[in-house]
Amino acid sequence: QELTTVRVQDPRVQNEGSWNSYVDYKIFLHTNSKAFTAKTSCVRRRYREFVWLRRQLQRNAGLVPVPELPGKSAFFVGSTDEFIERRRQGLQHFLER
Repeated sequence: QELTTVRVQDPRVQNEGSWNSYVDYKIFLHTNSKAFTAKTSCVRRRYREFVWLRRQLQRNAGLVPVPELPGKSAFFVGSTDEFIERRRQGLQHFLER
């Protein structure tokens, strides 16, 4: 049986303290699928790259619904750490679906 596992981990703030700071996430993939040459893969991606991916999926999905991404809110109430963790969980859920 083919199995693919994807994990969104290790959020890191890049350029912290500057006007162009952002958070990126480690995306880890492990599979035994014959469709993949590499059985494990690890990259870092930021939220806007998930937005791009979702747009590409929507463009090619036809009538298949594409999962939502977690919101991009500049007005989050709570700590930055809480926001980053909620977003990480939302991105994890997006990739799993």
